[in-house]
Amino acid sequence: MTKQRIMSPLELEELGREIRSRSRSDKVTVSVCSSTGCVALGSKTLMKTLREYISNQGLDEDVEVKETGCLGFCEKGPRVTVYPDGISYFRVKSEDIDEIVSRSLESGEPIERLLLRNPETGEVAKRLEDVPFYKFQRRLLLSDNERIDPKKIEDYISIGGYSALSKALHSMTPEQVLEEIKKSGLRGRGGSGFPTGRKWEATRDAPGYPKYVIVNCDEGDPGAFMDRSLMEGNPQKVLEGLMIGAYAIGASTGYIYIREEYPIAYANVKAAIDQAREYGLIGSEVMGSSFSFDVKVHSGAGAFVSGESSALVEAIEGRVGEPKPKYVHISDSGIDGKPTCLNNVKTWANVPMIILNGADWFRNIGTEKSSGTNIFSLVGNVNNTGLVEVPMGITLKDLIYKVGGGVRGGKRFKAVQTGGPSGGFIPERLLDLKVDFDSLSDAGSIMGSGGMVVMNEDACMVDAAKYFVDFLLEESCGKCIPCREGLRVLSATLGKICEGRGSAKDLETIRDVTEVMEASSLCSLGKTAINPVLTSMRYFGDEWDAHIEDRVCPAKHCKALINYAIDLERCKLCLQCVKNCPTSAISTEKKHPQRIDQGKCIRCGTCYDLCQFNAVVKTSENHSEIQPGLVN
Repeated sequence: MTKQRIMSPLELEELGREIRSRSRSDKVTVSVCSSTGCVALGSKTLMKTLREYISNQGLDEDVEVKETGCLGFCEKGPRVTVYPDGISYFRVKSEDIDEIVSRSLESGEPIERLLLRNPETGEVAKRLEDVPFYKFQRRLLLSDNERIDPKKIEDYISIGGYSALSKALHSMTPEQVLEEIKKSGLRGRGGSGFPTGRKWEATRDAPGYPKYVIVNCDEGDPGAFMDRSLMEGNPQKVLEGLMIGAYAIGASTGYIYIREEYPIAYANVKAAIDQAREYGLIGSEVMGSSFSFDVKVHSGAGAFVSGESSALVEAIEGRVGEPKPKYVHISDSGIDGKPTCLNNVKTWANVPMIILNGADWFRNIGTEKSSGTNIFSLVGNVNNTGLVEVPMGITLKDLIYKVGGGVRGGKRFKAVQTGGPSGGFIPERLLDLKVDFDSLSDAGSIMGSGGMVVMNEDACMVDAAKYFVDFLLEESCGKCIPCREGLRVLSATLGKICEGRGSAKDLETIRDVTEVMEASSLCSLGKTAINPVLTSMRYFGDEWDAHIEDRVCPAKHCKALINYAIDLERCKLCLQCVKNCPTSAISTEKKHPQRIDQGKCIRCGTCYDLCQFNAVVKTSENHSEIQPGLVN
């Protein structure tokens, strides 16, 4: 189809109707997830096989194959959905294509073995809304990912895309748009939860021109891929939100900053911009208005600290991404020293919905001070891992047990870490805590960009704190002494405690260092890096005491504080531990129970991992063997 410049709201509506009219109501659509997770599991090969099979069967006129974005349940990919019935199949392989086409497409008969099964009832779920993982979510941002091809702007326009921009440009003044965002209570989804409208207003009122707007897609938290899912699955929505914000702020140029590790997101965003420009939705006098706008894509180097606003601006300008002192905000002096507004991907993606549906609609979702939904990356020791979108204010218990399906392996829940590496640990007794900006902050954690790591009873909370401190030490730019040296001291001190060499004086050192870091660090990386340590001490003080006073790791996780022994009652003399021990620390006498020489044992855990009879056990005692009946 020849793309024609859209010059008015009426022309946008007519284009949407024309696109929809070309879609036959009786045509079957097969959507295949083409996000990073599913691509890693073989969806590209699956897509190729599907298209070739349909072509060979002469079904091209009756069946449309569509590449779509992430729906969150990535561990169950690749995902294939057949419309109009909406039957969703998971973990699909190329060899399943014949059966899907012959049964689902031709007879409408679902294939049970490819459907998700409710682990509690045993029932299969034909549609996403029947799957417990999706049933308890409210997907506003992610819902369109299953309906559109992210590389086809026509798909987005057909479902009402750019209607919000049209409304803003032709029915609202910039001041009215700004007031609507302020009234909605939208808070930044990138970490701090700063009110979006106030940030826009500060940039708008700051002296200087031109003004700039930035999409921050430098998602560096381990295990987090919320922003990636939107940029891969629906880049037009983010782009539309960015343009509405630029109109309200008075900016004519925007930047989309994407970390280098996101090649699919980068390609899809570039395609979205090119196609929007062809339709005249980017450029001069957008949709016949007086508003002109252009946008550029910047590929980041992948440094965690570059997600900080001033560091990100430095990177866009071609320098090393290091933070600047906060006595000058980028809303006053950002790109080229001009007023600049930076928001997270999810923040910008909320904007079109607010403009179309109104601020009151948005405020009715979530809580009074944390409105709307948010996308979380639910990972760790939980049955259902992936992206979940839920209303603000949901409890941690509902999020972990209803959406997440509870703790994996039937083990006891111990803690959940929210907010990424700079977040805090929330214990079991606070599972009824509401997930919103203020409640998490009161508990000593943060919302962050939305990362959530569930930990079971086997986690050592001292070692967990060290893990995140070490990550932040590696990612610190090293520009300021409190962060650079503070993290080094914390890492070394935590290392001593995990090795059983800690003392009460070390706790005093930790408190002194964290106090200085919070008060004096140059940016939020250093200021919030203390959260894992402080919440670990606050909620799991008994584990710290055990490490320091008793030289014991209650979770039997810290390598220096555990020993491996043989449970004589369970040992079946299979000799697997003997054969695979790298230091020959296990005795090899035939017809006698195996014994571990603690002098030779390096605590690698090979014997523990290999034993099929659970005869190798972790213990705090220096035993070579454990007598029958002493291990439950």
